[in-house]
Amino acid sequence: MLNAVFSQISRPLRLRRYRLGLIGSALVLGLVFALITGHPAQAAYRVQFVPNNPELGDTLAVMVSGGNTAPTVTVGAETYATYDLGSGRYRALIPTSPVTSPGRMTVRIDGDQGTQNTAISLSNRSFQTQYITLSPGRAGLEGTDYEFSRMAETKALRSPQKYWNGPMTRPSGGRVSSVYGLRRYYNGVFAENYYHRGVDYAASNGSPLYAPAAGRIALTGRVEDGFVLNGNTVGIDHGQGVVSIMIHLSRIDVNEGDYVEAGQVIGRMGSTGFASGPNLHWGLYVNDVAVDPAPWRYDGIE
Repeated sequence: MLNAVFSQISRPLRLRRYRLGLIGSALVLGLVFALITGHPAQAAYRVQFVPNNPELGDTLAVMVSGGNTAPTVTVGAETYATYDLGSGRYRALIPTSPVTSPGRMTVRIDGDQGTQNTAISLSNRSFQTQYITLSPGRAGLEGTDYEFSRMAETKALRSPQKYWNGPMTRPSGGRVSSVYGLRRYYNGVFAENYYHRGVDYAASNGSPLYAPAAGRIALTGRVEDGFVLNGNTVGIDHGQGVVSIMIHLSRIDVNEGDYVEAGQVIGRMGSTGFASGPNLHWGLYVNDVAVDPAPWRYDGIE
């Protein structure tokens, strides 16, 4: 009888000692992990998406807090540069476009706080459709290798300095003649991977054109130098993978290497290159993808 009573009393004691042993082992393993990796086993990043309900064409800012060094931000096979905002905060910019697949987007964060996967839903968006009929003489118009090479170099820039500040400004006082994201049929054939990679403004020939944000002039391409498709072109490096491409100018008033402020005159409205009349095409590229400039103009991105 006494043995049975002792057994009933000692069993919970043994159980508690066993549980305490497991907790102690976990604490030891956590300490070993921290000593090896240099950070606590349970550490995690705090991740915020701006906007938190993105749709096709938006630039998704991934704001990461925590850690002592800039983490890497990866979506699928693409890794995006991350920039230090100070106070343990970092930001990467993920571009989307009309040809991006909508739905669940998984963003992987890797750094001194470990690896963390965070998902966000990318909403679909309806874009307008245009039907374009090209005459035989214009259907075959192509640019030059030099033109494409210079354009590609400019769009690929990843300068560490951030030049833009707050919302971008209107680059022309003219009316908007063509919006971002238009899908097109050319001579009855749908251009599968095509979308209008910017916003067009129409005004009188010679009207002033302005820098939408501060930056360095990275490209001045002229018709006489081989810019036959885009016409006279200005490329502005706004820093950290953000670039403006402005085409069809009648005149260029800046030089490569110049620093310009938002609202500074950079050239004049024209119809050079493949253009049906005086207009400015403003393309805004983020990490080499043409995004919708509208959120950058009205909301701004840190």
